[in-house]
Amino acid sequence: MTTRIPPDSFDYYVRLGPTRSYAQVAAHFGVHKRSIVKFATRHGWARRLLEIETKARERSETSLVDAVEEMNQRHIKTAKMLQAKALEALRSLPIDTAMGAVRALDIGVRQERLVAGEPTDRNAVAIEDVIKREAARWLGPEGDDEDWDSLAPELIEGAGSEPE
Repeated sequence: MTTRIPPDSFDYYVRLGPTRSYAQVAAHFGVHKRSIVKFATRHGWARRLLEIETKARERSETSLVDAVEEMNQRHIKTAKMLQAKALEALRSLPIDTAMGAVRALDIGVRQERLVAGEPTDRNAVAIEDVIKREAARWLGPEGDDEDWDSLAPELIEGAGSEPE
């Protein structure tokens, strides 16, 4: 076997991808695996490979971020265009035939909100409303209490005393 390891052996090693091994490099260049291990250690292959993979991952993530931003901008433009068309149709159509324009406007607004990260529906219950409703129920007049025996018998039994 030849004892000379070419300078481009590291390039070959990197291009092997995730299945790379020193044995593959040794076989390709016709040298002993021990020689490749020593050469790789002396020339810092592990450190260099880590740097290359880190840079590649950073570039990949940057391009993904750019792609998502571009997609969001496209979607916002489309939603706004749909809204403009819908508003144009609403202005020109009589009220009884403008329902399609209303639907288009609704879709455009929902898509714009979705891309912006805003909720598309207002079904969420505000915690303040829940607190006010519960406080009113618990602090309301005495006659407004519901029949607790039918709502939560296990709570009454677990309390250790009979309800008044």
